[in-house]
Amino acid sequence: MLSEKIYTLRRKGGLSQEQLAEKIGVSRQAISKWETGMSTPELDKLKALSEYFQVTIDELTKNQAGSASKNSTKETEDLTSSKAGESKIGIFFCLIGAVCLTLFGILTVMHPSSVDQINASSMITLNGTGILITLFALLMLLGIILIFKKK
Repeated sequence: MLSEKIYTLRRKGGLSQEQLAEKIGVSRQAISKWETGMSTPELDKLKALSEYFQVTIDELTKNQAGSASKNSTKETEDLTSSKAGESKIGIFFCLIGAVCLTLFGILTVMHPSSVDQINASSMITLNGTGILITLFALLMLLGIILIFKKK
């Protein structure tokens, strides 16, 4: 963090807060606030600090930007992996539904008597084949919804 970097550079240079304040033209309280993280230096003061300690402004602030960047990257990765997981489940449901519909179609063509048995075993007014086709189509629809779901 910037506050820690200022503190470390000041201590490494063997300076008190007051001495550093004199060198860059601010009050001792300003240095104290910067080091405790209660405030941050303005751009011109950052420039003065970087010139005095002979480091770039990026070097002064890189840990602060780096940690924010890491948090943002982690959140993005979490969202991406969650979305990828839902897409994989969706693809799985679509494939299972398509395979079941295809197998049912092949069964219907090759053994029409088995379709009659399914229809006869159904106690619902919608015949058994209609229930199976509806179930497989709903499975595919659920898969499509999961694939295209927006976060």
